[in-house]
Amino acid sequence: MRHISRRGFAAGAAGTLSGLLTAGDAIAYAPEGDPGVIRRPQRQFRGMWLATVANRDWPSKPGLPAERQQAELLAFLDTAVQRRLNAVIFQVRPTADALWPSPYEPWSQYLTGRQGEDPGWDPLGFAVREAHRRGLELHAWFNPYRIANHTDPSLLVPTHPARLHPEWVVPYGGKLYYNPGLPEVRRFVQDAMLDAVRRYPIDAVHWDDYFYPYPSPGQVFDDDAAWEAYGAGFPDRAAWRRDNTDRLVRETALRIGKLKPRVRFGISPFGVWRNRATDPEGSDTQAGVQTYDDLYADTRGWVRKRWIDYIVPQVYWNIGFTVADYARLVPWWADVVDGTGVDLFIGEALYKAGDPAQPAPWQDPAELSRHLTFDRDFPQVRGNVFFSAKEVAADRIGAMARVVADHYPTPVRPPR
Repeated sequence: MRHISRRGFAAGAAGTLSGLLTAGDAIAYAPEGDPGVIRRPQRQFRGMWLATVANRDWPSKPGLPAERQQAELLAFLDTAVQRRLNAVIFQVRPTADALWPSPYEPWSQYLTGRQGEDPGWDPLGFAVREAHRRGLELHAWFNPYRIANHTDPSLLVPTHPARLHPEWVVPYGGKLYYNPGLPEVRRFVQDAMLDAVRRYPIDAVHWDDYFYPYPSPGQVFDDDAAWEAYGAGFPDRAAWRRDNTDRLVRETALRIGKLKPRVRFGISPFGVWRNRATDPEGSDTQAGVQTYDDLYADTRGWVRKRWIDYIVPQVYWNIGFTVADYARLVPWWADVVDGTGVDLFIGEALYKAGDPAQPAPWQDPAELSRHLTFDRDFPQVRGNVFFSAKEVAADRIGAMARVVADHYPTPVRPPR
C-alpha cells in the first residue's frame, strides 16, 4: 500500500497534485543458492551531525581565517566519505543566528567570535556545494527557538530581532528563548529558516530535540501573557503548548512543500515520547524526560499524521540499559512509523563510546555495531545517524571503524 508523504500532504493542502511515496525501495537480495552473500539494502541513510553551537565540532574555535575554516569543513566532509556515510546534518542556525548571509538574523558568533560580523564567505553555500561534489546529502539543521546560551539581551547585536522585539523573549534555565506561544514568533522563525530553503539546494530541513526547553528544576517558563491571550479553548496550558509546537511543525511542513517539494523535513527528538507508566501507548522505559509532557512535542503524533518525511529518535542508550533500553526503544519506534511512509533513522550516541564517565557497555568498541545488527531485524529502520562529526573523525576506541567494517562495506545512496 502507498501512503501520502509529508510533501504530498503539503502539496495537497496547497491545492496541487500530491506525489505518493513508494512503499519501500528495492532490496538487493543474495542470488538464490548463494548463502554466502549477505542481503543488503540498496538505499540506507548513513548520516552524521555536524554541530556548530559553542564550536562543538566546527569551526574548531571562533575567529579562524576563512581558509582554515573551509579546510576544517572539507576535512569533515571527506571523513564522511571515508566512513561510507552519505549525509551530513549541518547546524546552520544554532542560536537565532545564521551561517549564511541571512536578511533575518545576524551572522553567528561561532564563526568570527563576534555576532553579526561577516566572516567573508558563505559557509552554508560552501557546505552544500562541497557535500554534493562528494555525493553527500546536506541536511540544514536549525534550532527554532533558542536565542542565546545566556540571559543577557544586551550581549546580542543591537539589530537582533530579540532586542527589537523584547516581548518575544523568555529567559529560562540560564538561556534566552523565543516564546513558542506567540503566532508572530512562529511566523518569524519559519521565515528565517525558510530563507535558506529558498536560496540553497539543500536536501532537507532538520530540527533536533529543542522545542519548549528541557525542564530546569525550580524555574518556570513565563508564558503567562501568551497563555492569557491565546489559551482559550484548551483544557490546560500543557495542551495549548503542545498545540503551539504542532502548529510550528505543520506550518513548516506546508511551507516547505509549497516552496520546494523535493526538500525533505526531518526531526531528531529525544528518544522517549512517553513512558508506558504514563501512557499505555508509550515505550517500556522509565525515562526522566518525556517529550510529550516535558518538551510539549508530540513526536509520535507528527509521524502518525505524516507531517514529516523522516524521524531520527535519539536512542542514546546501550542495549540492556534498564531505564531506557535500546533494544526496547527501537521496536517501539519501528511500530510507530509502520505503515506511515515516514522514514525511521536511529540516532546513535557515538560520543559515549570510550568515554570513561559512561557505563561499561560504552567501553566496548562493538557496542554500536551491535546496535546496527539489532536494527536489521526491523525493516522500518532505514538508517542511522551518529553524534557527532568530531567523534566520527577521532573515533576514540574504534567504535565507528567497527560499524563501517561490519555494516558499511560499500557506499549506498540514502532513501528517497
